[in-house]
Amino acid sequence: MNITAILYAALALGGLGVLFGAVLSFADKKFAVAADERVSRVREALPGANCGACGYTGCDEFAQAIVDGEARASGCVPGGAACVSVIAGIMGVEAEKVTPMVAKVICQGESGVAKPRYEYIGLKSCQQAAGMAGGPKRCPYACVGLGDCVNACAFGTLKVENGLARVDEEKCTACGMCASVCPRRSIRVMPRDAGVTVRCLNRDGGKEARAACAKACIACGRCEKECAAGAIAVADGCARIDVEKCVRCGKCAAVCPMGCVTVAGK
Repeated sequence: MNITAILYAALALGGLGVLFGAVLSFADKKFAVAADERVSRVREALPGANCGACGYTGCDEFAQAIVDGEARASGCVPGGAACVSVIAGIMGVEAEKVTPMVAKVICQGESGVAKPRYEYIGLKSCQQAAGMAGGPKRCPYACVGLGDCVNACAFGTLKVENGLARVDEEKCTACGMCASVCPRRSIRVMPRDAGVTVRCLNRDGGKEARAACAKACIACGRCEKECAAGAIAVADGCARIDVEKCVRCGKCAAVCPMGCVTVAGK
């Protein structure tokens, strides 16, 4: 093959490349789907923690789902009412009412309160420790206190002190990631104004519960008898509060012999 033939082949290939490029460019412009600007605006309104509490892999996917009508603005719990209001404005709909929520540790079993079962020496993991011979604390419902919740929190809301997880309620966004990783389910997301809380989940009999923790509910029923609003009742061996009925009087806490009913701010 002589040099002329090579040049002609190269020119032909180059020409085809230019032609195909032009065709692809035309097709891209002709058939392009216009991006909905609302997606980026909704995305900017979200907290940006990519915590997954909305059920989507991140804020980008959630924003797209809102615009596509597959998700509700109120699905972003960490964003709160302000976020819902902004997104509703972008979408041209009425903002849903959002009840402020917060994560609470339903346990008071810190070191010296919850009786130890054994000294745990191993990986600093609540999941692993809870599966070893019933866990390091005698109460099978107690916070393990090794910080899985701390590691899961994208907002720096939790810490472990004296063997017990604690929530900074001023920072908490109620995303629920801490609750989802707790092997004992001793963290619950509940209304922020639920000022009276039974901080125990022990469903064992009174004698056994008392032997495991100095602040365990022993199902004595005094709180139930004291509550004029009918907001607290003993069921399955432990007192429970109906936050819708509770008037926050604190009388149940005053008569609890174990101190497992607490009142916020007291």
